[in-house]
Amino acid sequence: MVHALPLLLALQAAAQQPQTPPATAPSPIARLVITPAERTLLVGDTVRVQATAVDSAGQPVPGAVIRFIPLSAARFEGRSDTTGRLVGGAPGVIGLTVMATVPGTRAVVEPLRFTVTARGPARLSVTPAALKLVPGQALLLDVSAVSEAGDPVRGEVKWRSSAARVAAVSPEGVVTAYGPGRATLSARMGNVERTVAVEVIATPVASLELSPQNPSARQGDVIRFALVAKDRTGRPIAGLQPEWSFSPGQGLMERDGAFVGYEAGRYVVTATLGGKAARTVVTLAPRNVRRPAEIVGRLGRSLFSTEEVWIHPNGKIAYLGTGGGGDRMYAIDISDPAHPVVTDSLMANTRRVNDIMTTPDGKYLVHTREGASDRKNGIVLASLEDPAHPKVIAEYTTDLTGGVHSTFIYQQPRYGTHIYLTNDGTGYLHIIDISDPYHPKEASRWSTRPDQLGNSLHDVDVQDGLAYLSYWNEGLVILDIGNGIKGGSPTNPQLVAQYKYDLNALYRDVEATGGPGFIRGTHTAWRHKNYVFIADEVFPGSAVKGARDAAAYRAYGRLQVVDVSDIEHPRSVAWYEPEYGGVHNVWVAGDTLYMGAYNAGFRAFDISGELRGDLRAQAREIVHVNTADMEGHVANSAMTWGVVVRDGLAYVNDDNNGLWIVRMLPRRAPLTP
Repeated sequence: MVHALPLLLALQAAAQQPQTPPATAPSPIARLVITPAERTLLVGDTVRVQATAVDSAGQPVPGAVIRFIPLSAARFEGRSDTTGRLVGGAPGVIGLTVMATVPGTRAVVEPLRFTVTARGPARLSVTPAALKLVPGQALLLDVSAVSEAGDPVRGEVKWRSSAARVAAVSPEGVVTAYGPGRATLSARMGNVERTVAVEVIATPVASLELSPQNPSARQGDVIRFALVAKDRTGRPIAGLQPEWSFSPGQGLMERDGAFVGYEAGRYVVTATLGGKAARTVVTLAPRNVRRPAEIVGRLGRSLFSTEEVWIHPNGKIAYLGTGGGGDRMYAIDISDPAHPVVTDSLMANTRRVNDIMTTPDGKYLVHTREGASDRKNGIVLASLEDPAHPKVIAEYTTDLTGGVHSTFIYQQPRYGTHIYLTNDGTGYLHIIDISDPYHPKEASRWSTRPDQLGNSLHDVDVQDGLAYLSYWNEGLVILDIGNGIKGGSPTNPQLVAQYKYDLNALYRDVEATGGPGFIRGTHTAWRHKNYVFIADEVFPGSAVKGARDAAAYRAYGRLQVVDVSDIEHPRSVAWYEPEYGGVHNVWVAGDTLYMGAYNAGFRAFDISGELRGDLRAQAREIVHVNTADMEGHVANSAMTWGVVVRDGLAYVNDDNNGLWIVRMLPRRAPLTP
């Protein structure tokens, strides 16, 4: 639940030339001489910009005043200040604006952008890590590298083989088996090396058996194939790695034999070992999950933008936050979903009530504060003796002057009830003990690194004693806060795992569209079964030139499906991107994932079964509702924030257009062949 549209608009404003008083005379300054000329730095490095104003003859202009104005976006990937000092915190772009003025004349302004890159490789990994091959077989090896900070690193990989007559490796990483024996392959990037053990067997492969044979499924279903190689006596040869392929059509075939077809139809799946091959035909029927939707009720809001929605455990009261200067949280009677009615509002010294949640028993509520006039942001706790009329009982503001963006209330019999909250100013996770909700107190705090330079904690999800932290440039972070896997507790959180990925590579098209310095980071997470769904918030660095209103900007972003069946080694296995718009907050109920997709409106899609590959291409989308409204806070422009699901209804909050209550109707059947 990042700062979203208000942040986007602020960044766009910051990218413009600073406002200066009207001047009647042109500036005597012809240009600015700025050092350093090289506009790159490594993560952790510092550079100080110096500037001199010169006239048309190249001479310094007397009386010229130089100012450095930090770019607000820089705080995500590093830091810049009014002295011209920049520090790289994470790969991306940071910057500042140099302004030179002479009294009574126009200002001369030059924006600077510095590219922050990862430091050199500290660790390499090669997949597969070991190989057993037959003569004549060839396989492509995958190499990934990360820096000491865990940032993905790209560079040239140099390969060599200890026994090329047994197994040779090409500059591209293709290993080819020639004769029986053993070889060690080495991959080197910079000063880091990784080896792969290769065994080429002498036993000839006499036959191959591929299973299952001629399977049928639906598009998007994962079919796991297995290949058994046998020698002349019919004995299986264990440990061989076949080459997998399929045709025709679109889909995914992985090294472990997992196949998923994106389209209905027939596919031929082939497994190859040396000169032998086994094939089978796969038949996929349409997934047929698309359903109609019905708008059950609406509650428009036009005074402020609309942010988080939460449903009281009794299912009869909803709570709705406000933003864009919003100073209140609404309580709404939804006992008749067709006619939601505001029953009360909770006022606060804030410009934003971004997140809301109740305790499991429904007796208390917490909401966040950002932008308070006295900078006492933090959180507000309210009693819900009458859920329709919440009453403030306490605040917690210690060390939270920068604001709190997201919270999560979690109760454990052994440790009591705690609020897990984000600190906008420092990027720390704060854990607040509310066993006595009238007197909240801090239990502990945690961060990925002490300085949190260029980083931000944006959301928290807690399940089964594990906290799933959406840590922007640091990716997904998993903590033990009572599960026991690492001996953690609310007073002593312990790191379980981290999944960090290359945001710049993933969103190259966004930079190509709107320029460098765009917003992108791990924004929200939701654990479901053996997966964690993580959504990135992505906005371009600049608006469409000459455009206004809804045409001026749009959101981007990908939802990744991270397999955590091996909790200490999370890996991304599937993804979803709307064809337009972004991905924001999600909710999972049963086998359906519900999403606020910003410009793309409200979405829901099928997440049943094993998940691999491109989920949208697999026709898993169930419903789509465009939540634009001519009478909204922003007319005729969807900006769907998120959704909460209760009793078969989706309570969808749109930043521009208030609350929507949506029901998914039964699937239409039969469909035309």
